[in-house]
Amino acid sequence: MARIWMQTEKAVMQELQRRLSNVAHSIDEIMQKESSPLYAADIITELKRQFAFLSGGRGQDGSPIIIFPEFPSFCEIGDQEFRNVLTYLTSTPSLSAAGVGFIVVIDRRRDRWTCLKGTLLRISGWFPANLRLVLVLRPSAILQRTLSDVFFKLHKDDFKVPVIMLSSLADLHLYIERSQLTQELGGSQYYCHKTWISHRTDLESFAALVKRMAERLQVFGRELAETELPNNLLTASNLLNAQTSRKDSFKEEMAGALSQGRRLLENIREPVRRDPDSSLNPDQLENLATVHRLLSQLNESSTAFDEFWIQHQNKLDQCLKLCQFEHNLQQLGTDLEQTTDTLNAFSDVGISSIQTEHLLQELTNQEKKACEVLDRVRSVVAEGHCLIDSSQNVDNTVAVKCDELQRVRENLTQELKDKRTMLTQAMELHRRLEMVCKWCDDGIYMLASQPLDKCQSQEGAESALSELECYLETANEKQQWEISTVWLEYENILNNELREQVKHAFEKKASLQEMFERRRVSLKKLAAKQTRPVQPVAPRPESLSSPAHREHENICISEDSDCRVSCKQVNSDQVDRSCRNPSVSEEEETLAVLRRHVMNELLETERAYVEELMCVLQGYAAEMDNPSMAPLIPAALQNKKEVLFGNMQEIYNFHKRIFLKELETYTDCPELVGRCFLDWKGELQIYEKYCHNKPRSESLWRQCSDCTFIQECQKKLEHKLGLDSYLLKPVQRITKYQLLLKEMIKYSKGCEGSVELQAALSSILGILKAVNDSMHLIAITGYEGNLGDLGRLLMQGSFSVWAEHKRGHVKVMELARFKPMQRHLFLHQKALLFCKRREESGEGYEKAPSYSFKQELSMAAIGITEHAKGDSKKFEVWSRSRDEVYTVQAVSEEVKTIWVTEIRKLLTGQLEACKEASQQRAPEQFSSDTSSTNRLVRNERSNLRSGGVQKPKADEERGKELENILEPRMTGRAKGSSFSFETKPKRQDIWSDPTPLGWTKGSLSLDASVEHDGYFSAEEQVTSDPEEEKEDKMCADELQSVRIEEEIQCSEETEDPEK
Repeated sequence: MARIWMQTEKAVMQELQRRLSNVAHSIDEIMQKESSPLYAADIITELKRQFAFLSGGRGQDGSPIIIFPEFPSFCEIGDQEFRNVLTYLTSTPSLSAAGVGFIVVIDRRRDRWTCLKGTLLRISGWFPANLRLVLVLRPSAILQRTLSDVFFKLHKDDFKVPVIMLSSLADLHLYIERSQLTQELGGSQYYCHKTWISHRTDLESFAALVKRMAERLQVFGRELAETELPNNLLTASNLLNAQTSRKDSFKEEMAGALSQGRRLLENIREPVRRDPDSSLNPDQLENLATVHRLLSQLNESSTAFDEFWIQHQNKLDQCLKLCQFEHNLQQLGTDLEQTTDTLNAFSDVGISSIQTEHLLQELTNQEKKACEVLDRVRSVVAEGHCLIDSSQNVDNTVAVKCDELQRVRENLTQELKDKRTMLTQAMELHRRLEMVCKWCDDGIYMLASQPLDKCQSQEGAESALSELECYLETANEKQQWEISTVWLEYENILNNELREQVKHAFEKKASLQEMFERRRVSLKKLAAKQTRPVQPVAPRPESLSSPAHREHENICISEDSDCRVSCKQVNSDQVDRSCRNPSVSEEEETLAVLRRHVMNELLETERAYVEELMCVLQGYAAEMDNPSMAPLIPAALQNKKEVLFGNMQEIYNFHKRIFLKELETYTDCPELVGRCFLDWKGELQIYEKYCHNKPRSESLWRQCSDCTFIQECQKKLEHKLGLDSYLLKPVQRITKYQLLLKEMIKYSKGCEGSVELQAALSSILGILKAVNDSMHLIAITGYEGNLGDLGRLLMQGSFSVWAEHKRGHVKVMELARFKPMQRHLFLHQKALLFCKRREESGEGYEKAPSYSFKQELSMAAIGITEHAKGDSKKFEVWSRSRDEVYTVQAVSEEVKTIWVTEIRKLLTGQLEACKEASQQRAPEQFSSDTSSTNRLVRNERSNLRSGGVQKPKADEERGKELENILEPRMTGRAKGSSFSFETKPKRQDIWSDPTPLGWTKGSLSLDASVEHDGYFSAEEQVTSDPEEEKEDKMCADELQSVRIEEEIQCSEETEDPEK
């Protein structure tokens, strides 16, 4: 039988070799490479110079047209380059077209006679094909045309080819139709030299590929026919796989070559597809025919090889079928062993429903894999039976192995069923325990939600009792489920951990039932109590709750497992209210339950928060350093991990290693959890850095949200929400703390840790305020100094501001601003900044305001007037000598009060610092001036600028006294300044000067302002905007009148200071 197969395969091999040899020979004929071995790829540089090309046009008798276009450097072309291009161009048309002869068109309208002569001599001296006619467009310049006519007649016989000199394109159209000429020669034919070169190179490349495929198939077929099959199973299997793989590779290459040929056809037909009214030129039609012939040869090669492979494969199948059966048995043995080991590892049933559900899912996945193995067992057994039935030479070992496989398959199926039954039973137990726990939790919530104040009445107590009994009726199923029944029903799956869970659940149920029973007894007493009509009487002060009253009560709530309430001792005058003692005890117990629920929420959300941060850092941030993910990272995201994630790693480390563990220590005493926040409030400042980076992170996220890297990471994590939602988690978390602390404070009034809880809430709110303020602070632009040198930012907000400047006898309102300026003020420890808020732009965190810096006032040289004239929401901020006065209007009186109070604290602190410095340097002088310095804080009436009002004589004397004391400070003021020291009660001025009293002006001057003649320059104090200048121009008339009135008023005040 082997000899017959060898003879048959030898005949098939000879037929394959003959057919593939014919294919290679036919390709050479199609491409005409027997006469001209040149390829376009070999002379691609010369062809791209385009000193000669085939336009695709034909003469009247079908002669191919070669065009020599305008080419100024034609004389520089080498002879070999010239011959290569002409040889290739004359070999491109079909043999029938080339046999008619070529027509050469030379365009030298812009050239000289000498160049034209050189071209004709080159063509006549060497043209590799039949040349029928040369048409020359002679030079168009008058001199060159004359020279061409004269010298052409003299040298006509030297050219040895038929040459016709043409004067214009019209003469050319007499010899060749316009449809066969390119647009440069006045024709209508479209020609692209780049496309022509591309088509020629693709066509020749495709032809070479088809020929190479035929030659490779010849070699491969010879190797297959000459290969002997080994006796070794592994070697025979590898040989079969290798030959099959090589065959598939050849088939893929042939399919790729076929696709390449089809694409080449589409490229050639592109002009017709683009313009259905157009048609292909003769050269393009010949290229189409060539591609079709090449595709036919490729199909012939593929068909011949397929017929040979079928015969060869049949031989391999017959020879290797038994070896394949043995190989399959070996693989199945390994897979069955792995499957059995995996199932043996499913010994755990889980300690929670989630874990058990996860185990069930893993078991389901393992069952799918096991089913695949079992299906393969069934297939191999069937294959073995087929071998037994089809061959007489197979021994009994095949039948024995088939029986063994069948027995293993049955055992594995039964083991899978047992594992699923065990996990299903465990899931049922977990769910029943969860139902019991949920019933207990709902009962606790129900007890906590009952309004105890309404239960004091008989109707309220009956309603609460009815609600309690209805809830108990819904729990019959849970109450009838005894613990002894659990031990019997789930004996096979109960381990130590499950036993503890069952005990804990039933203990919790028993405790709740005891709480229900106590509440029911109390409600029954209140419901059965006979109430008397009560007349409304105003309560006496001593009847209200007070510390003295609470000292008579000693409420002792035991924390033991029985949760019993001890007796409540009361004073003799409170015996009539003893029936309310159970309600008070239950109220405290309810508050304790609510505190535990708040604490549980704090811990659960904290654990979830830590897990989310870990997922983001491992699933996104760590992947940015993964080399395998590097190609997916866009350029905008490379090396930007710190920008995108900020200090999230630092936040995660703090919460994972420190804060979460510290919170867990307060599980049993939630009312003391405020101490944890106070202990670590310094570390919580790391959120300020994260919030500062959030606008940059948001901007980067918007650029890269749709990139493949982000989507791939989200897909791996199976997150439904995008990365931007998780980047917002730290901001949401720091704001969540204050809500939870408020809830804890609500349920911890009077407890031991209530003070710490309130302090913790204040610290968290302080962090939030600092973050919010700093977010505004970093948006300031135009400030040349260092904002850090100004001290801590205390407050910031938007106000309406009027600016007024005074110098000498002149008082100037800031550019006549009757309409206020809108300014955003930033109060630091050392300075007050005036900024202008700019329009918001962008989206999300990018939609943030920006502030343009306008003015800075040092806190060491300003004072305030708390009540300004005309509006209770206004106050004034002025420089040391009141040369500059800024009237500030807040949005409300409350905002104004807060700002004035904060500024007063700063100024008072500076004044106290001055006192201490003065005591150290000049104790004697300080004691004499203390009383005068204290009078710097005084009340002043709202009509400072109004005249004609006589002050009391005591006020005049006090004003003169203050002027004498402050004379060294006031030396820098103009004589006619309108500033006066009044003590009218409607205004209160506070002026902070850190200079010790009695110092000279040179030692106390902290203000470098410069005086000018005439009006004071406002631009030195507040930088103006174009919008403000426009408003100033509109108020020009009002400005003139105001200045006149103010000059008159200032002169009157100078003449009579008392007015």
